[in-house]
Amino acid sequence: MDKSLVMTVIGNDRPGLVETLARTVSEHGGNWMESRMSHLAGKFAGIVRVTVADDRVSSLLETLRGEDLGGLTVIAEPGADAPPPSATIRLELIGADHIGIIRDIAALLRQLGANVEELTSDCIDAPMSAQMLFKATVLLKLPPEVSESDLRDALEDLASDLVVDIHVAGPVERDSSFE
Repeated sequence: MDKSLVMTVIGNDRPGLVETLARTVSEHGGNWMESRMSHLAGKFAGIVRVTVADDRVSSLLETLRGEDLGGLTVIAEPGADAPPPSATIRLELIGADHIGIIRDIAALLRQLGANVEELTSDCIDAPMSAQMLFKATVLLKLPPEVSESDLRDALEDLASDLVVDIHVAGPVERDSSFE
């Protein structure tokens, strides 16, 4: 039986890092299932989920801990059983950049019992001005007792406090594009 491993990776960005990690996983009979990786401030960082046969997990984990992977630091943990299926909601947020936007959104989501599945964010130049805009997309799961309407109401109150626009779309496909 195959086991899921979730890895976080970080290192100084350079060509070949993904190939080195993929080769190591493949050499242990592992299968690359999904990943999110990005160049940030001169670093290459990401998360990866692989599956590997139960009898090869230990060997792969030892290799990831002990072998030089081209400057990558890798932390690997066994994956957990999948939670019961529920609808995925997509939030899109944009507004003038300031400290605390993600903190306040995350606090509200925690209070509602929502689970953040994916989060992407960026600061971009505002068209026609020198102001920076903060833009984020969040995919989340709501607990059964919280309706999409409850989420919208709570976010509307917070959006006015944060002076941001928040759009809620749901349910959406889990693999929907963030672009």
